[in-house]
Amino acid sequence: MATESNAVTPLALPVLPLDDEVVLPGMVVPLDLSDTDVRAAVEAAQAAAREGGGKPEVLLVPRIDGTYTGTGVIGTVEQVGRLSDGDPGALIRGRGRVRIGAGTSGPGGALWVEGTRVDEAVPEPLPGAAAELVKEYKALATSWLKKRGAWQVVDRVQQIEDISALADNSGYSPFLTTAQKVQLLETVDAVARLKLAIQWLGEHLAEQDVAESIAKDVQEGVDKQQREFLLRRQLEAVRKELAELNGGPGSGAEESDDYRARVEAADLPEHVREAALKEVDKLERSSDQSPEGSWIRTWLDTVLELPWTERTEDAYDIRGAQEVLDAEHAGLQDVKERITEYLAVRKRRSERGLGVVGGRRGGAVLALVGPPGVGKTSLGESVAHAMGRKFVRVALGGVRDEAEIRGHRRTYVGALPGRIVRAIKEAGSMNPVVLLDEIDKVGSDFRGDPAAALLEVLDPAQNHTFRDHYLEVELDLSDVVFLATANVLEAIPEALLDRMELVRLDGYTEDEKVVIARDHLLPRQLERAGLEKDEVTLDESALRKLAGEYTREAGVRNLERAVARLLRKVAAQHELGDRELPFTVTEADLRGLIGRPHHVPESAQDPAERRTAVPGVATGLAVTGAGGDVLFVEASLADPETGASGLTLTGQLGDVMKESAQIALSFLRSHGAELELPVADLKDRGVHIHFPAGAVPKDGPSAGITMTTALASLLSGRLVRTDVAMTGEVSLTGRVLPIGGLKQKLLAAHRAGITTVVIPKRNEADLDDVPAEVLDTLEVHPVTDVRQVLEIALAPASAARHEERIPAAA
Repeated sequence: MATESNAVTPLALPVLPLDDEVVLPGMVVPLDLSDTDVRAAVEAAQAAAREGGGKPEVLLVPRIDGTYTGTGVIGTVEQVGRLSDGDPGALIRGRGRVRIGAGTSGPGGALWVEGTRVDEAVPEPLPGAAAELVKEYKALATSWLKKRGAWQVVDRVQQIEDISALADNSGYSPFLTTAQKVQLLETVDAVARLKLAIQWLGEHLAEQDVAESIAKDVQEGVDKQQREFLLRRQLEAVRKELAELNGGPGSGAEESDDYRARVEAADLPEHVREAALKEVDKLERSSDQSPEGSWIRTWLDTVLELPWTERTEDAYDIRGAQEVLDAEHAGLQDVKERITEYLAVRKRRSERGLGVVGGRRGGAVLALVGPPGVGKTSLGESVAHAMGRKFVRVALGGVRDEAEIRGHRRTYVGALPGRIVRAIKEAGSMNPVVLLDEIDKVGSDFRGDPAAALLEVLDPAQNHTFRDHYLEVELDLSDVVFLATANVLEAIPEALLDRMELVRLDGYTEDEKVVIARDHLLPRQLERAGLEKDEVTLDESALRKLAGEYTREAGVRNLERAVARLLRKVAAQHELGDRELPFTVTEADLRGLIGRPHHVPESAQDPAERRTAVPGVATGLAVTGAGGDVLFVEASLADPETGASGLTLTGQLGDVMKESAQIALSFLRSHGAELELPVADLKDRGVHIHFPAGAVPKDGPSAGITMTTALASLLSGRLVRTDVAMTGEVSLTGRVLPIGGLKQKLLAAHRAGITTVVIPKRNEADLDDVPAEVLDTLEVHPVTDVRQVLEIALAPASAARHEERIPAAA
């Protein structure tokens, strides 16, 4: 290839500036001589040609924004005359590149410069790669020219064999920018120039293809819309003519006939078929413009889509159903037994031909009540799986409109059937498992009470004739298994709760949590973390510590989050090269991976740091919306010099708990001498009882013996045993009365590391519901009198401590 070292003898030429235009060698262009600079250059070239002979020559130099380029093209003036518009012009042919040098003098008013021609010759024969470039450029140029209809130019391009001339031929392309043409002009290497031309031509063809595709799609869309519009207008005209022939204007005979045929062909109960045919009759009498016609059509569509006679066959493999429930959920024996019982009864009824009795089928309505994270919602899907039924979830949290349950009247704009009907429609059968999630979060306002609308749905004696406001025909819900979930039992209206069979899910023991984490949570989180089963394993001791000290809850949600965090940390360390896989996480590795535990048991703390390390603090047990919990009660006596008296209660307590505090104080005042307590202090000094976590509302009678014990500890100076927790209501005579939620409270004591629990004697029967592994770790004392509580809970006092009990208590 030629470079600047191939330059030939310098020559002097008049400059013909081209404003924002570029002429390449081989191009023939007409120029307007009305431009002063162009005319001066042509005249100077003609004058020089007359003196030296030959054709006039000019130097065509692009002038971009007033600046000349460093390379120009020598051009010969082929002809001077008139352009097509009548203005004077000249036809100039580009012949070769010239490297522009310094200015010089010459005849005429033109600018003369010295230049050196560049030899652009390409050695023959062409290399194989260059020959392929020539073939590629000709193919692209031919494709582009054919699209423009320039068939004559196609032949001319095909005849060009010189690689340099072929590359410069792209200067005719109108889609090239001025900058691109300047780049072609300044590129001396013919092969490099041809590559640029191929690149730009290929990009332009690709853009053209995209533009043509878009234009074609738009045109097709417009044609389709126009065709559809014309066909619809024709269809309306045909329908109008048919309506006039078959019964007058607006009869809608064809559409009503279609609905009538669909109703008659559908497998509908007799009362539903009659109601649907009445609506078809109304549709025949209504006009196309009437809004009632639209309501009727929507109603008919809804009725025809409901699975009136579709039912799934129950899986009567009782043992198989039990295995499915055990495989998908650990623990929760009560609800598993209830589903197994239900299937066994259904099987026997089916074998004896008792499927329908009095119009009612054998459905079930269960209320699953328990703290968050124990598996209430996921249990519904497992029940459906075990029974072989369809599953539908209806979220009731935050629902405040009664029409959400029973549907809207059809006269309202945008009327819809209620959520129960929509659930049946979604399930595609009349006997699905319907999960009514968060039934305790249903609210009420001026639009009605959704909980009241659920009374008919969940009443086994009525739901075989459930009537939705939108459908206005009876819908049989007696074969549906309804599972309602709730966190707080007290938030469910009493009338609604009376219609459901209550199943309590009181939370998991630590052993159950370990099993759930190992069999369910860990495999799921391994998949989400992108880890294989054998790459990361968790030792049972690590799982037990995660459940006991890193998370303290009734359910397993936070435990799953802790496992997920652990696996993410291991995966990140492996990616950073800090951890080799496979890896087994042990109890000792937890602190380095996810930090220190958040819930260290009170018994594991330093004795001086325990809450019960001073007199006047007792440990109670309570039930909250998140399950059972440990509750501390603190009592103190005011200094006699302050003159304070009476009882002060803090901790955002409810009325029932305030009354329990008054009862505890009254009992100690009346029986203080019997218990060897300085009750005179209770008369002369103010008593303050505080429940920590003051931002959390607390209420209930079950803290009565805990407050009595705290006051007795304060007056006697004897500490309450750290390992003892208690629950029970106290009377004025010192009797310990029964309470509720014993199972949740004992599970909370087990989680907190308590080893001794005091409960009312009349709650002893409730111990049958507590898992055996929990009872094995607890020493349970059923008591009937508060004196027994004090004997168990208060530690023996030393002689020195006994002498100083009042100053220390104060």
